[in-house]
Order: sequence, then C-alpha cells, then structure tokens
Amino acid sequence: VQLQASGGGLVQAGGPLRLSCAASGSISAYGMGWFRQAPGKEREFVAAISWGGRTTYYADSIKGRFTISRDNAKNTVYLQMGALSPEDTAVYYCGARSLYSSDYYSPAAYVFWGQGTLVTVSS
Repeated sequence: VQLQASGGGLVQAGGPLRLSCAASGSISAYGMGWFRQAPGKEREFVAAISWGGRTTYYADSIKGRFTISRDNAKNTVYLQMGALSPEDTAVYYCGARSLYSSDYYSPAAYVFWGQGTLVTVSS
C-alpha cells in the first residue's frame, strides 16, 4: 500500500486545516494513524482510527481540536485540524498499522507510511 499525504500549508494561529491521506490500494483492513515530527524532535502520535472507523484515538495535546476520519470507499483518511497553534507546526505523516499489532500509539506498529506534508502555523 502506498500512502500520499496532502493538505499541508501555511495557516494562521487559530485557523483550520484538513489533511488527507490517499492510498493506492484498499486500506479497509488497516488501522490508520497520523503522526507528526517537528524539527529536532521525534515522531509523535497524533490520532488513529480503527479499520472500520468506529474507534478513534487521540493524543492529549490535540484532543478536542483535531478529528480523524476515514472513507474506505475512497481509500482515504482525513485529519481535520482546528484551533491551530504554532506548537502544531510539524511534518505530518499518515501510516497504516500492521495487521498483527494492537498498538495504535507507537510508530513501530505502522508498516506503511506516506511521505509527509508540512504544516506551518504562524502566530
């Protein structure tokens, strides 16, 4: 499965932005996640969604501001971001979780990654 993240850009603090992650094939069997990596920092978990979309997981830092969703018919996962702050500036990556893992929070649990899309939030 090849993943392509898009939708990043420059946005003012407080504004919204929606990221998309389009897959080259079916992702209906995969849990999907979004991670981000700021300069000089490790990749960190942002949000994840179960294969059927019924269960979602969020990092405390973005809870209530970001929403993850998926459309399996379109092989696409979304991250709707709101109330953005400069601290949200990072490269955002989408990933497909291993079918054999029960972990949503660790990057090591993901077997396919998109190339990343840069989100820059200005103050």
